[in-house]
Amino acid sequence: MGIPVEGTPGRFGGYQLRAGYKLPPLMFNEEEAVAIVLGLLGSSWLEIGQSQAVVEEALSKITRVLPQGAREKVRAISSLVILSPYREEARPDASLLILLGESIQTRQCVQIAYRSESDELTRRVVEPYGLVGRRGRWYLVGYCRLRKDYRTFRLDRMKKTHPLEERFRKNEEFDFRAYAIEYLENTLAKWRIKVVFDVELSRIRKRVPASYGTLTKVDGGVAFEWSTDDLDYGARYLMGLRVPFLVKEPTELREALRKLAQEAGRIADIA
Repeated sequence: MGIPVEGTPGRFGGYQLRAGYKLPPLMFNEEEAVAIVLGLLGSSWLEIGQSQAVVEEALSKITRVLPQGAREKVRAISSLVILSPYREEARPDASLLILLGESIQTRQCVQIAYRSESDELTRRVVEPYGLVGRRGRWYLVGYCRLRKDYRTFRLDRMKKTHPLEERFRKNEEFDFRAYAIEYLENTLAKWRIKVVFDVELSRIRKRVPASYGTLTKVDGGVAFEWSTDDLDYGARYLMGLRVPFLVKEPTELREALRKLAQEAGRIADIA
């Protein structure tokens, strides 16, 4: 059939396609194509410094292999849907995510120059375990040999990063996901918000991602608890849900909501 299959004899042998062999063009159904297109369109929403030309070329390749009906539907989505980031800060390059992803997979140490929140620049060797994206920022979770403990590093604060030849032995008992959630939600966040929505639980679950916080049915509605380091963003997010709610904590959230209302009023009064 002309397909290069290579075999290795012996107890640990097996068969595989030759490295670099290109399979025939892939075919997607409409739902699969829409999922891929939304992922590409959401690259800016993920706060990754990805080239727009690369995204457009990938979209073009996908639409070329679709049947006519599916092609028209996908083109409609790509031309009408815009997913914009809510922050205007420096974003990590996609190449940095790829580099760190490869280092995590191969268990390869990386050397970084890292600028802390207090503006201290340090050089560290890190054993990388995982990457975490959270509300407009990306973090690397790993073991820092300088601090001799597990740490999280914001990617936009990494000034120089390159992999080393040295490899590390992974601690299989360390759960980087649980570590990241605990750190980002409880340590990094400045505010713990609790509100009660005047809505059915089934309805609000469709609007609030599970990763944002916890939803619990209570007397009078649904309690929502989540953590954030930006109270103004929290106020905008809650108002954007367009669901009546009662503020339980913190009291500073009420002031953030009043400030948001005043800004809206000033905009409405501009002639």
